[in-house]
Amino acid sequence: MNQNMQLQQLFTFIEKSPTCFHAVSNLEKMLEGAGFQKLEEKNKWDISIGGKYYVNRNDSSIIAFTIPDCSFNEIKGFHMVAAHSDSPCFKLKEIPENIVDKAYLKWNVEKYGGMILSTWLDRPLSVAGRIVGKTKEGLQSSLVNLDRDVAIIPNVAIHMNRDMNKGVEYNPQIDMQPLVGAADAKGTYLELLAKEAGIKKEDILGTDLFLYNRDKCRVIGLDEAFIAGPRLDDLECAYAGMYSLIKGQSLQYINLCAVFDNEEVGSGTKQGADSTFLKDVLTRICTKLGMDEETYCCMLANSFMISADNAHALHPNHTEKADAENRPILNGGIVIKHHGSQRYATDAYSAAVMKDICQQADVPCQTYANRSDMVGGSTLGNISTSQVSVSTVDIGLPQLAMHSAMETAGTKDIGYLIEALQTFYKQ
Repeated sequence: MNQNMQLQQLFTFIEKSPTCFHAVSNLEKMLEGAGFQKLEEKNKWDISIGGKYYVNRNDSSIIAFTIPDCSFNEIKGFHMVAAHSDSPCFKLKEIPENIVDKAYLKWNVEKYGGMILSTWLDRPLSVAGRIVGKTKEGLQSSLVNLDRDVAIIPNVAIHMNRDMNKGVEYNPQIDMQPLVGAADAKGTYLELLAKEAGIKKEDILGTDLFLYNRDKCRVIGLDEAFIAGPRLDDLECAYAGMYSLIKGQSLQYINLCAVFDNEEVGSGTKQGADSTFLKDVLTRICTKLGMDEETYCCMLANSFMISADNAHALHPNHTEKADAENRPILNGGIVIKHHGSQRYATDAYSAAVMKDICQQADVPCQTYANRSDMVGGSTLGNISTSQVSVSTVDIGLPQLAMHSAMETAGTKDIGYLIEALQTFYKQ
């Protein structure tokens, strides 16, 4: 597939995935189109050699896997890729509506994850997520998306704050509450969401609703070298991982792609990387294939995980923020992430495995490390291995403005990642 077509498919996926729930739903559609069978955690599984399956948890995390067409005693282990479905944003509180001076309606929201607050100001915003309503068949969960410009967080005019350009500390409770209408629009959002879900407003019993940036993904640059868009971290890697799983087929390994929710808030949920979700799936696979506990342990010892979560690129205006040598650039290829205090799971062996995969795929790779006097972020790698102990490398695609409402990445790097992951999955 050429670069333009690949980018267009990525853009479409991101634009149709305003929340973690929508991202997982769209990944399910990709899998179902490729013949994968859905499994339910609450039911017993019927899986077989040569099969393709997926299971979700909480509608916001998903694990898909393929079983090679060979006898179970010929299967060597698991080849796994992990990414995450969530992005920093604003979440609507349970009672969100707030009338100001009998004139304006605004929503009471709170931060989800580590956000660059200023980037959300003066942008067209909407609301999406899931609602749970009462129906004749019992409680029903529905995806909802108003899919139009309904909110904006207006800046204070420079005339009212002459020090605006000297640096502002934004208070989430005061400065970041979105304007959504005139006072008489109160209650409208619930009516619209109920209509979309096909239920009555009074039957809505629970909500998980988030603001999202309505700006579209686009190619930018005189030479069209870059892409800009919301939620690149980490929907780029989530899309690439699942796309590559669908295209790749191993003869001796169970291929698996896990996309977890709640990475941006520590992963400590029932559907996060620190939950038993991955362990439960791996255990059930081995049990259904007739393997005993020792065989399962042998499988893990011969398994490998690529934890894929975007990485910081060298900033053109702040080169001093980067390490002296380990400073990846946009379009420079896959980033292998290192950290002396193990915020990343990469070690000498797992880095070597990843470099070898990149060489086989004929794609470039580069390295990232924080400045030694700066604290960096963490990701899925070591968190997931606390539940499932396997050799793991932390990688990502280089990007700028991580956790902004609008992030920037390279046009070539998504293709590099897909080539490398397909090579990994075909081994």
